[in-house]
Parts: sequence; C-alpha cells; structure tokens
Amino acid sequence: MNECTHIGLDVHKDTIAVAVLRPHTTEVDERVIPNTPEAIGRLLARHDANTAHLCYEAGPTGYDTHRLISALGFACDVIAPSMIPRRSGARVKTDRIDARNLARLHRADELTSVRVPGAAEEAVRDLIRVREEVKCDRRVARQRIRSFLLRYGKRYPAGPDRWSVRFEVWARSVTFDEPHATEAFSHLLSAYFMRDAQLADMGRRIEQIAGSEPFAGDVARLSALRGISTLSAMTILAETCDFSRFGDASSYMGFTGLTPSEHSSGASRHQGSITKTGNRHIRRVLVESAWAYRHAPAVRGKLRERLEGQDPEVVAYSWAAQVRLNRTFRTISARKGAHTAVVATARELSGFVWGLMTGNLGPAR
Repeated sequence: MNECTHIGLDVHKDTIAVAVLRPHTTEVDERVIPNTPEAIGRLLARHDANTAHLCYEAGPTGYDTHRLISALGFACDVIAPSMIPRRSGARVKTDRIDARNLARLHRADELTSVRVPGAAEEAVRDLIRVREEVKCDRRVARQRIRSFLLRYGKRYPAGPDRWSVRFEVWARSVTFDEPHATEAFSHLLSAYFMRDAQLADMGRRIEQIAGSEPFAGDVARLSALRGISTLSAMTILAETCDFSRFGDASSYMGFTGLTPSEHSSGASRHQGSITKTGNRHIRRVLVESAWAYRHAPAVRGKLRERLEGQDPEVVAYSWAAQVRLNRTFRTISARKGAHTAVVATARELSGFVWGLMTGNLGPAR
C-alpha cells in the first residue's frame, strides 16, 4: 500500500480546505485553515517532507501556494481541473468534498498535473496575456464608436466604415447638435485611443523581450515558419515554456486543444469538433497563423528576411511545412469549407512547431 501521506487542498482567496489521507487508511482528516503563509507553515510542520505529497486545483489564486509549499521543502502538484474525474451522480459539492476527492485521487494516481512556470516565465506570459485583453478592449471600443455614430445617423462619407487612419481622422471631426452627445462621443474616442496607445506600447516591449535572451534564438527559429510573427512566436513560447515535456507531436496537438473529439463504441467511430480543452492562447495564435497557408508556397517579403541566416535544415523544414499545410488547406476547404480547413491546418502546424522546437525535423521532410 502507498506509504505516503496525501494532502488535498481546496484553495480559495481567504481559506483552504485541507484533507489529509494517511497510509494504510481510507479515513480522511479534514479541516479548514486561513490562506496565509503562517497557517500553511503550521500545517506542514505536522508532516514529514519526505513522505507528504500535496496537491490543489489550478485556479484564480495562481501558483503562489505552490511556490510557498515548495520553498518549505514539500512536493506539491497543481492539478488540471478539466482532467479531474467526476462522478455523474454526485450532486453535492463543497470545499471539504473537493479536498477529500483530491487526496484520494492523488493517491490513486488518477490526477493530471500542470507544469508550474517560473516566476520570470509567468511574468512574461502575463504581459502577453494582458496585451490580448487590451486588444479585445480596443475592439469593443471601436464597436461602441460605430454604434454611437449609427444611432445619430452619422455615416462615413468615404464608403464602408472599415477602421483606418482616415476613419479615425473623420471620427475626430464629427460634431453633434446636442452638447451632451458631443461629450459622450469624446469619452468613447478617448477610451479607444488610450487602449490603442497601450497596445502599441506593450507590442514594442514584447518585441524588445523577444530580441533578448532567453527568447531570441527560439523566436528566430519559430519565425522561420510562415504565418508566425514575433508576437505569435512569443505567445507560443510563453504558454508552452518547455516543449520537451511533450513526447510526440500528437501530445502537443492535444495541449493546444486542436485535436478532434471522438465517440467510439463497438465498430462505430465518430469524430466531432475539436476538443478546445487545451491552451486557448496558443490555439488562437495557431489558427490565425494557419490562414497564411491558404496561399501557394512561396518565400518572399518578411519570411525571406526571417529565413536569412537560418540553418539549412530549418529552411528546408519551413518549406516542407508550407507544401504540406497548403495541400491540407486546399484539400479540406474543397470538401468542408475554409473555416474547417484552417482549424485542421492549425492542428498540423502545431505538429510542425513541436518538431521545430524539439529538433525532430526528419519526419516532416
């Protein structure tokens, strides 16, 4: 029987539900402690660091609890919530029950842990994620401006109101009969231009980080693939952190959530839409990049510049990716449409990304 003590933690902002499952027993000791370093230290002081293993679900409290426990010399796993087995008939959910289930499933080795990034890795990742959020805010600000103009019958005189520098100049010059309407529109414009300036500033900062160590070499290598710019490469690197933890391309595809769902029973086999259970940030970037492969294979413009100075093997790998992914896009789009084709292309692109970053260049060629 397992000789370790397994401790499940249900971590919240102010409290932690604790379930302690000792060896040779199925009884669980439960309690609730404050979520403070002192309370966690007192809890761990009752256990041996060599035999106690802790775990808790990844959530809004982040990795601070993991780093505190690790600093005290204890092993701690952060569990992927989407991979925790659930009983379909269970209709009662409490913090104590969650902690108890974590302890029991951890002892049964039925849980999947996530990789905990280092503090520096997490900081860069958060900067990139905040940029994504600001970009979404800017899109919302643009829509609010368009909606406001539509309500007041103000139409862009130069044709469709596609956002451009000329549209911004025209929007600044729009006037309204009512002073309060002018004031309201001014606030909408200010919100947009503030988000636009923030986005540009963060973009420049991420470009600077991409040109420094430890990112410069990996960014240059990833940028050898068509459709992957510096910002896309930084997103992939910051979200993946360590490509070597994936044993093959299929496992990395699963991490991105781009693999198709499946329901098979007996002789029947049915595949549905993609699972979307992986990293949504990488998935978004790969789908955006995959649109570049709808065009015929070619090396020109910025891609030609990015390939200069690259290892010949990487250049050949990049060309092989173009040929194969363009064929994938054309074949699937002819049968199922462009949107289905781009997702399938993104899935294969994730395999090329994994091969490029782990040195497995042979099979793709």
